[in-house]
Amino acid sequence: MRLAVNIDHIATIREARKAREPEPVAAAILAELAGAQGITVHLRGDRRHINERDVELLRQVVATKLNIEMAATAEMAAIAARLHPDQVTLVPERPHELTTEGGLDVAANLEAVRVMTRELKAAGIKVSIFIDPSIEQIQASAVAGAHAIEINTGQYAEARLPDRPARLAAIARAAGAAGERTLEVLAGHGLTYFNVRPIAAIGGIVELNIGHSIVARASLVGMERAVREMVALLQ
Repeated sequence: MRLAVNIDHIATIREARKAREPEPVAAAILAELAGAQGITVHLRGDRRHINERDVELLRQVVATKLNIEMAATAEMAAIAARLHPDQVTLVPERPHELTTEGGLDVAANLEAVRVMTRELKAAGIKVSIFIDPSIEQIQASAVAGAHAIEINTGQYAEARLPDRPARLAAIARAAGAAGERTLEVLAGHGLTYFNVRPIAAIGGIVELNIGHSIVARASLVGMERAVREMVALLQ
């Protein structure tokens, strides 16, 4: 099981004071040294945390896999073509949300997603789509031409303990359905040191994207230790 570390909230801390530190690129280096096999950032339209300078530096420095989350817009397609990350993950984006609130509705926006996917693939960029654990959305992602999906684990993470088995089963079914369509299966959102193991045990999921929990722990014990501890939980 691979771990990709989302370092958006390193930039959130920086932007809280409009300061020069902490540097996301420094966090990325430490995460990779500690065993992370990918670095994820979300380049939002409002640039509330990660900005173009950050992704330009990360593209030069990241030695594993650079994954940029972005909306399916012409602006973002142009940025991706210029920076050429290893992977782009298409996500929904709402102006006033604190974080991504749900998966992209690929079925309802199939043509726009298909166009964006085609442009990214033409530039040699792997395309993943962040979706809820829905067979309909998996099928639409395959039709759109994606290489991979990232299953939204938010409902599982937020569920009360009695409800978690059902949420877990839905994710497992989605992972199986995606595998049948030869889509690589990733997962993430809301995962912590306390709830990650059942997700990591689902067959077919090859990578988890985890950000807030790792950055929160890193603020107390350091980035390298925080990443190592998460990597150990995924083994």
